[in-house]
Amino acid sequence: MTAKKKFSIQVDVRWCLDQLMADGRITQRDVNLVTTTARRKEQMHWHPLLIIADFGLTDLLPPTPNLPPKLNIEILTQWLAKKADLPVYRVDPLKVNVPAVTAVMSLEFAERHQILAVAVDAETITIGSDQPFYDDWLENLAHTLKPRKIKRVMLNPQQLVRYLGEFYQVTRAIAGAQGSGGSEAAAKGVEALLQLGDVQNPDANDQHIVRIVDWLLQYAFDQRASDIHLEPRREAGRVRFRIDGVLHTVYDMPGPILLAVISRIKIMGRLNVAEKRKPQDGRLKTRTPKGLETELRLSTLPTAFGEKMVMRIFDPEVLVRSFEQLGLTGDDLAKWKQMASHSNGIILVTGPTGSGKTTTLYSTLKQLATDQVNVCTIEDPIEMIEPSFNQMQVQSMIELGFAEGVRALMRQDPDIIMVGEVRDHETADMAIQAALTGHLVLSTLHTNDAPSSLTRLHDLGVQPFLTAATILGVMAQRLVRTLCPDCKTQVPTDVEVWNKLVSPWKSEPPAKVYQAVGCDLCRGTGYRGRMGVYEILILSTEMKRIIGDGGSLTQIKQQAYREGLQPLRLAGARRIAEGQTTLEEVMRVVPLT
Repeated sequence: MTAKKKFSIQVDVRWCLDQLMADGRITQRDVNLVTTTARRKEQMHWHPLLIIADFGLTDLLPPTPNLPPKLNIEILTQWLAKKADLPVYRVDPLKVNVPAVTAVMSLEFAERHQILAVAVDAETITIGSDQPFYDDWLENLAHTLKPRKIKRVMLNPQQLVRYLGEFYQVTRAIAGAQGSGGSEAAAKGVEALLQLGDVQNPDANDQHIVRIVDWLLQYAFDQRASDIHLEPRREAGRVRFRIDGVLHTVYDMPGPILLAVISRIKIMGRLNVAEKRKPQDGRLKTRTPKGLETELRLSTLPTAFGEKMVMRIFDPEVLVRSFEQLGLTGDDLAKWKQMASHSNGIILVTGPTGSGKTTTLYSTLKQLATDQVNVCTIEDPIEMIEPSFNQMQVQSMIELGFAEGVRALMRQDPDIIMVGEVRDHETADMAIQAALTGHLVLSTLHTNDAPSSLTRLHDLGVQPFLTAATILGVMAQRLVRTLCPDCKTQVPTDVEVWNKLVSPWKSEPPAKVYQAVGCDLCRGTGYRGRMGVYEILILSTEMKRIIGDGGSLTQIKQQAYREGLQPLRLAGARRIAEGQTTLEEVMRVVPLT
């Protein structure tokens, strides 16, 4: 078979094996192994490439030295695409306009020919297939789609099967929920609209809505989302995911459908479904496809066009991690462990919302919470249920705040107390009292850097001598996106930008740094995952003297730098030099003032 196709054919296992052997990729022994091994029941409907990939055959001619020497499904897909002279297309579900691609052809037609529309624009429709030499569908579809042209691409068989099911399932669920009416919500917050002849809007318990919610949550887990935003708009509702700290629009669905989805989630989270005028908070526990129990924190907000909901996902694999996974290594790790080893005093973690403070505290408490100690927390809200802690939630309606919570916890014979956040003088005062009476207190504060936390406590009304007596240390942190290992590229260092980052400290720029490029695996962003950068200030005897004497922020910073404090920007510069992130990312995240 040559690259130029003469007739329509569906490739089978035998054809693929013969071609692979002719190309010098496998041996006759490999062919015999595959052809003589009995197929398992679930393999009866597998694509030929999936059957061959299941054997993990050694590739005798790997395309590049970096690729594994096994014929996996990715390599086999690229091989077959090259034989057919077609480009390989990797589906990024976050970039697919699902309503548009499912409108190109019926599910029945797509399933019969095992094809899927993956991109649609004004002039071209991109159709993916895992049978590149088969085109019995082409003439029929080309006639239907005139004047737009069809562009053919090769799909990984696993992606084709998965997204063929997912895309049409969610489209059918939305169409079923919409029914023959309900194109407008009955009432849209600040705008009232009377829709004549309107049928009943979708019900939250409707089976189609249940399917949409199930798809939405599975989709979010699969994409490593940290937050799900459901946002009603005038024309349509928007669904967005926050992935690696950046929001991505996932789906635009009709307003009534989105409101029904929000109502369904409120029912599951035991929120008041009838109350749409007040913000509400709740939580929901769900089991991921991997079998892990995952907490979702729910928050609703009344907006102009209905309730907006945000679900924060607390994946146990993410929330409680080892220090190495957090990026806390070397001197930083030694300093942090030194602070956490004390039996009494206050440790503060500082940074803006979303900088990983909660993850750091949970991971630390998890390691400290042995059978010999009593760990108690007061949180607003409880981020994740952890069996080794005694957790209490702030409840403002019964006047149970942080300060009252700490006061109650001190009578519970605690060894370690975690206070969700020091927000006011009363909470700060109770935390200091707990530290003075022999407890280790961990808490968070919102400041730009570590030295600023000390003066922030003074702004809250804490006496400087009490700060000096109780604070063990402060850790400021940020999360930077890490480079995608598959597409990052070395470039010469921009010395001017480097000097701006490390100024006024002296730090020689590396000869080369890495640049974010973007590939299919990282959705074109150039980044995959995040890691922490840290600034740790341990209070020395001299520092305590300066603080006790009411020293200014400038004096505290100068002393901290004399004692070797590595500021956040230098920690970021170190990550750049190690090839883990970029100058642009550190400049975006780390304060330069």
